[in-house]
Amino acid sequence: MAKEKTLEDLFHDTLKDIYYAERKILKALPKMKRAAQSEDLKAAFDKHRQETEGHVDRLQQVFEILGKRAQGKTCDAIEGIISEGEEIIDEFKDTAALDAGLISAAQAVEHYEITRYGTLKRWATELGMAEAAKLLDATLQEETKTDGELTKLADSFANERAKARQAA
Repeated sequence: MAKEKTLEDLFHDTLKDIYYAERKILKALPKMKRAAQSEDLKAAFDKHRQETEGHVDRLQQVFEILGKRAQGKTCDAIEGIISEGEEIIDEFKDTAALDAGLISAAQAVEHYEITRYGTLKRWATELGMAEAAKLLDATLQEETKTDGELTKLADSFANERAKARQAA
């Protein structure tokens, strides 16, 4: 008979998913930075890459708390989100809409991460892992802040630039 799966099993499985996703994001961010037209957006991608390195470190600490080896598990969701971002780069290269598209792709990544970290934080709390919950919450706060910063970039120039050139 199969072993009964528990919330701790689900927590560990989801942790492996986001660990894979964060490492995949680290590889995608330099490509997004190279594609970006605006210096502000390039800087945002640089900043997010540095933060993502910290997210990977925190996840490794959570694995240690669990007494498990840090390892990823293929995350189909992040594969799809990153693939869509690459399509935007290919389809909108050298157009006024590229930065708006890159921001939308980056926000899709952020929103995925926010859902994962929010869930993991709740589960860590439920499982009595206060230190893990604290680490996951620190990352959740950074992801939420990054999402807000991306919205500001979209509102400050990218959406308007994409719209204005189209009308001309």
